[in-house]
Amino acid sequence: MVSAGAKSAVEWLVSVAPDPEACRWEWERNPLGVALLPAGRAWDVLILGGDLGYPTLDVLTRLLDRPGPVLADFGDARTGFFVPCGTVSRWLGTGVRGAGRGTWIVVPYPGRVTGGVRWLVPPDGSGRLTDPAVLELAMHEAAARMTGA
Repeated sequence: MVSAGAKSAVEWLVSVAPDPEACRWEWERNPLGVALLPAGRAWDVLILGGDLGYPTLDVLTRLLDRPGPVLADFGDARTGFFVPCGTVSRWLGTGVRGAGRGTWIVVPYPGRVTGGVRWLVPPDGSGRLTDPAVLELAMHEAAARMTGA
């Protein structure tokens, strides 16, 4: 059984798919519990190495009631922060990869545990995203803590 929050999150996520109904149908039946969705339509994703991503998320959760969705990949090597569209094309920071218009990302089904990519902060269906300026400040604070500054 899928919760109402997960259901609205699914609706929000599949809204970016070229054929949302077909995407939802396939996603719900995919034994891996993942879908390939296009970035740059409702959100971009800034991807940090896990060594900076987790501390950044820790800072964000202290700054905000709830950050936007955050993914972790298999092995926790990378974390992906969902940010507004266009952020990737304007991002100047080094060591940060981005998924924006013209790219696709693997997204786990909300509320379902998969063996690989997973939600650290699942989407709530509201469309909430992390403000890139707040994310950048959190990254700086996390990096400073890591270096002992």
